[in-house]
Amino acid sequence: MPVFCSGNGPPAQTGGQGRNIIMTTAQLSVAFFLQMAVILAACRVVGWIGNRWLGQPQVMGEMVAGVILGPSLFGLVAPDLQAAIFPQASRDVLYVGAQLGIGLYMFLVGLDFRRDHFRANAASAAAVSASGMVAPFLVAALIAPWLMSLGLFGEGVDGLQAWLFIGAAISITAFPMLARILHERGVTGTPLGSLSLASGAIGDAAAWCVLAVVLATVGDGAGVAVKAVVGGVAFVAAMTLVAPRLLAPLGRIVEREGRLTPGVLSVVMITFMACAFAMDYAGLHAVFGGFVLGAVMPRGRLAAELKRMLEPFAVVVLLPLFFTYSGLNTQLTMVDSLGLLGVTAAVLGGSIVAKGVACWAAARLTGQDNPTALAIGALMNARGMMELILVNIALQRGLIGPALFSMLVLMAIVTTFMATP
Repeated sequence: MPVFCSGNGPPAQTGGQGRNIIMTTAQLSVAFFLQMAVILAACRVVGWIGNRWLGQPQVMGEMVAGVILGPSLFGLVAPDLQAAIFPQASRDVLYVGAQLGIGLYMFLVGLDFRRDHFRANAASAAAVSASGMVAPFLVAALIAPWLMSLGLFGEGVDGLQAWLFIGAAISITAFPMLARILHERGVTGTPLGSLSLASGAIGDAAAWCVLAVVLATVGDGAGVAVKAVVGGVAFVAAMTLVAPRLLAPLGRIVEREGRLTPGVLSVVMITFMACAFAMDYAGLHAVFGGFVLGAVMPRGRLAAELKRMLEPFAVVVLLPLFFTYSGLNTQLTMVDSLGLLGVTAAVLGGSIVAKGVACWAAARLTGQDNPTALAIGALMNARGMMELILVNIALQRGLIGPALFSMLVLMAIVTTFMATP
């Protein structure tokens, strides 16, 4: 079908329900506001139910709400209505908002990051993140051939690619959701919070580098992997060694003025956008750029004012976009037989042992008390939406089939539910 432009701007075109749908810029705008109303209402209601009746944090309800709004429930019960509210052509707009929301939220999390706690627990953070990578890849070496024999990977995927992908999928941590859980429990600035965030950040960065290597082997080229690893290391080095001195004058201006001036806020937001771009361009994720920038920002009045001004809008309005966008790409009905449920249970069990138990043991061996080690194991075991991002990329690139995609989504939901108890 030809695409026609109107005075409202360039149209978006997509296929849906066996037909092409063309939306002008004005129509996309109308759809966006309706979507935002539905998303915010669903996230608040489901979040309240989860918190009131299940003792889960608000963020867990938002994750489930995102899946509910997708084809797994809303699209199954009322497919025409779901397609009308969330047309495929509008999802690029949601995607951009989702990336802004999760990146900005992780910047705010970084502002709470206690560098002194991290330095005091650097050995534990390194051990936890290392064990949270090594054990999952050992488990992946056992289950990847079995999953391949069941035809759950894409055509042309070899044993090495399957092993690396499953290892990355099991080893990844729900870094943004981990931060949100810590924030809602008021323990972000504690030794437990700092150690968990540091371990999660290191482990997730490594998992994304592994995914970059896998993508390089399926046609994207070796440059993808090199750019991710070198770019990530260079970014962290520059932000750690150089950025604090460059950012220090901003803190002094706010202390002198007694408030966060529009000029300082503009500089901070420009810097945030640049850092998010740098990590996305490197092939990692915008969340790492936001988090690292927040971690090196001057503390004191500047950090407090940034949180006061940005946090309510980022948490209440922008962050739910992230969960909904991922949920719109999730279809749990693919796991539709006892055999596939058994495979899902095996993947879930192996994932819990490989990540949760390994991280608990590493924390204990590096001097943490048992309650702290158990909490670290539970938090690191949560996969959340970082898992959904990873498996969506794998599905789009043909690494995995829809059934394995749905299994890994179920694993992400169950392990994240386990974290709070």
